[in-house]
Amino acid sequence: MTDETSPAYLRRLGTWDAAAIVIGGVIGAGIFRSASTVAERTSSGAQLLTLWAVGGLLTLAGVLCYAELGARRPQAGGVYIYLREAFGQLPAFLFGWTMALINYPGSVAAVATTFADYFCAALGIPLSWVKPVAAGAIAFIVGVNFFGIKAGARMQNLFTLLKLTAITLLVIVGVVLAHGQLGTVLAPDTAHPVPPGAFLGALLPVLFTYGGFHYLNDLAGEVREPQKTLPRALGLGLGGVVVCYVLVNFAYLAGLGHAGLAASQAPAADLMRKLFGEHGATLIAVGIACSTFGYCSIAIAGGARVLQTMGADGMFFRAVGRIDARSHAPQVALAVLGAWAIVLVLSGSFGQLLDYTTVGEWLSHAFGIATLFWYRRRFRNEPSPYRVPFYPLLPLLFVFTVFGVIIATTIHSPGDAGMSLLLILVGVPVYYAWRAWQRRAA
Repeated sequence: MTDETSPAYLRRLGTWDAAAIVIGGVIGAGIFRSASTVAERTSSGAQLLTLWAVGGLLTLAGVLCYAELGARRPQAGGVYIYLREAFGQLPAFLFGWTMALINYPGSVAAVATTFADYFCAALGIPLSWVKPVAAGAIAFIVGVNFFGIKAGARMQNLFTLLKLTAITLLVIVGVVLAHGQLGTVLAPDTAHPVPPGAFLGALLPVLFTYGGFHYLNDLAGEVREPQKTLPRALGLGLGGVVVCYVLVNFAYLAGLGHAGLAASQAPAADLMRKLFGEHGATLIAVGIACSTFGYCSIAIAGGARVLQTMGADGMFFRAVGRIDARSHAPQVALAVLGAWAIVLVLSGSFGQLLDYTTVGEWLSHAFGIATLFWYRRRFRNEPSPYRVPFYPLLPLLFVFTVFGVIIATTIHSPGDAGMSLLLILVGVPVYYAWRAWQRRAA
């Protein structure tokens, strides 16, 4: 661990900064594209909107649990810290091995490539420039974050406002296209019957689209008055996301109809194109580019804090655990994460990595929430600044939801699920080899 004289993080993030991180970490490109997948598995607008509301409430259960964990341990590192304290160094290392070294940079590479796709399409840049643009975006984000969390937060706040502007525009366009026939939005789609089981299957892409709320806990060491701000920001941020998602899907239904939404490959572009033609599709492409860029900024900042915490613990190279004395940013960790994400972009190998780590990501959520039971038992006599309501119902509800996602993912993609578990297990010998190497080097 770092000693008390070493440079430390400064608490510079206020409530809006923190809420913007939650919103930006959840809203990426998914809501602009995945709504059609959900529509394919439902038979009415009422079912569709119900799914997005239910998915939001289930995610809110997890967010409230993360709020208590963050208030109890307002340090950088998030789930890594909780696992280390509750279950020991090996589970914490396996989380870092799977997430900070594979999933986080893989997610950044994938979403940066999506950003570059829309950016190039909006500006008419040849597709051959997608990889260089994606790599340049990652390098730029890392460079801004080198100056500290406040510089990163200013950039993030800007792009959060831009993505909310894009969502507002979609909602307005959908209502205008409805031409006073909003009552038909909830009507059954007789041309698109689906079996009853498909309705539950549609919840899976909804929950995936709500992912990303955990990044604020990775940055908890830089939040002002964290015991108050973390619960407030997590609740406000996720609540805002639920409202946005329900309104956007209402707009899709109003403008395209349920059948049109189910048949669309790019519902946001199709909606804008109906009112503004190709100029509308280009405009929303800019909005999606802003949304994906903002997500990359959060994932890089959050992932770097996990890497830095691992380095400070001796679970990764010590240099990665350093915090710069002037900017109070984990510059080495930022550089390592950014460089690895750029390698994945240029190699094009991030897609398979993300498929292989999906189960590991959801397992980390399950075990992260499970640490709440340990904290409640271990510190039962100590007051907590925030306690999740309806305990233990909400933590259990979220854990069972997560395991439902894992089972559904395993059934749908058994090969990817097997590789995800194999990657986690490979981390066990790596952990013991690393510890042995450290003992010899000491």
